[in-house]
Amino acid sequence: MSKPTITQVFKSVLAAFIGVQSEANRKKDFEQGSLSTYIIAGLIFTVFFIAAIIFLVSTVTGA
Repeated sequence: MSKPTITQVFKSVLAAFIGVQSEANRKKDFEQGSLSTYIIAGLIFTVFFIAAIIFLVSTVTGA
C-alpha cells in the first residue's frame, strides 16, 4: 500500500467535511494514511471555512 498524495488527502478531507465520504474511501484512508496528516488537513479546512464565513458575513453586512 502506498501513502496517499496531498491531493488525495485534501479530497478525502473535503468529502468528509461536507458529509459525502464513502465507506470504502473512509476505510482506505484509515488503512493507508497517517492520522496526523488528516488532522492537519482538517484543521486547515476548518480555518479556511471560518475565514470564508467571516468574509461572507462582513461583505453582506458591509462591516
